[in-house]
Amino acid sequence: MDLFEKCGRLTAVKETRDAGIYPYFHALESRQDVEVMMEGKRRIMLGSNNYLGLTTHPEVVEAGIHAMEQYGSGCSGSRFLNGTLRMHLEVEQELARFLNKEAVVTFSTGFQSNLGIISAIVGKGDYVICDKENHASIYDGCRLSFGTMVRFRHADMEHLRHTLEQIPDTAGKLIVTDGVFSMGGDIANLPEIVKLAKEFGARVMVDDAHGLGVLGAGGRGTASHFGLEDEVDIYMGTFSKSLASLGGYMASSLEVSEYVRHTSRPFIFSASMTPASCACALAALRVLEREPERASRLQEICRYVRTGLSERGIPHKYTADIPIIPIYTYETIRTLTIAKMLYDAGVYVNPVLPPATPASECLLRTSYMATLKEPLLDEAMDIMATVLTEEAK
Repeated sequence: MDLFEKCGRLTAVKETRDAGIYPYFHALESRQDVEVMMEGKRRIMLGSNNYLGLTTHPEVVEAGIHAMEQYGSGCSGSRFLNGTLRMHLEVEQELARFLNKEAVVTFSTGFQSNLGIISAIVGKGDYVICDKENHASIYDGCRLSFGTMVRFRHADMEHLRHTLEQIPDTAGKLIVTDGVFSMGGDIANLPEIVKLAKEFGARVMVDDAHGLGVLGAGGRGTASHFGLEDEVDIYMGTFSKSLASLGGYMASSLEVSEYVRHTSRPFIFSASMTPASCACALAALRVLEREPERASRLQEICRYVRTGLSERGIPHKYTADIPIIPIYTYETIRTLTIAKMLYDAGVYVNPVLPPATPASECLLRTSYMATLKEPLLDEAMDIMATVLTEEAK
């Protein structure tokens, strides 16, 4: 059999392109902001993870420019060898202090962070226990490890208990969960997860990619939101969302951090974060520390949108004060059709399809920034209401 035969069987791309509803790779022609130019037309951006709106902040942009001027365009090596800048150390120290952890290890991307942490920590004979709706990078980190991965039904604490009961007492155990789930926008039941971890002698890791800058005191994340900062053993996060850059991190004890730093293959064998990415993340972190009201403003916007959607009769999932508000469209073709209608009308949202969701639970993922203003939100919601009414005819 020809190795490339499978490539020809991927017909969905051509079919959706031919139907005019292919939703991916739309080209931005402006900054990532509340309004963007995309393929020659103004669009209201309701599909970005730029939660605090810092990608256009003058301090963040200027920091990236200065870093390029000082250090050049790249590090040309791994952190393990010639690729450590003084700025990498500054980011790690300041983020560790912000998160109330002893140490931070930075990675080149958020995806790589989960690969590097889990594959280093979970070894032969160990078990990693995952919520079924965890991010793809967590699953790939589990596959890269030499341990055994088991899953529990999403947010089902009874099933988590049952799963833990099946694991030998002598095995090392790591429970891994998203803090804020990226598709549904719901928050992990961290208090119960921590309770079960203590009962069964497990450690807890939280992927807080969508929690940092959103939840907790001053935007410190999911563990802070629940008052469990000392009970979560490992935080993982990214710089590509609230911190408006590119890269990722692990926050933990000094001992665990040193272990990962010296054993994680994705860390050791990858080039380090570029100077500009590092500088932008550091500048964004400093803005967040100085302006914690940005996280509060983001929660106000979430409440405003939920109210506005309800007033317009737009069915949506309740997600507390999380800037991810799903609108369920259920069927694949319907989801793609509505997303295209919204796009043409000037609102960009993300259609979410299998395998990211079950086949019968397709949705439009809307996400929000702290820099959005109410008139622009009203304009977007009015467009959404009009499109959904037209589609239903």
